[in-house]
Amino acid sequence: MYAVIKTGGKQYRVAEGQTLKVEKIDAEEGASVEFDTVLMIADGEQVRIGAPYIDGARVTATVESQGRSPKVRIVKFRRRKHYRKTQGHRQSYTELRISGINGL
Repeated sequence: MYAVIKTGGKQYRVAEGQTLKVEKIDAEEGASVEFDTVLMIADGEQVRIGAPYIDGARVTATVESQGRSPKVRIVKFRRRKHYRKTQGHRQSYTELRISGINGL
């Protein structure tokens, strides 16, 4: 059984017991998080597709940790113009463990 959820502007295919990193969610470590933006649920041959979301469907997860991704270097350079600019970015994330899928 798996589901497709939407969080942080992205869509994720999740199954029970799976861990995944999503955009930062304001929640404490060990807290339970519930997603109601479920786009699709599939269990073998039985598939439900939302328009755009499935009414009453829920995916629950527990927050494993909060963290930041490795640094990404942004470099702008114009040759022969004496122009060089560097910048760094670290994206925050929340690591989740999917504990339940309800709504089929």
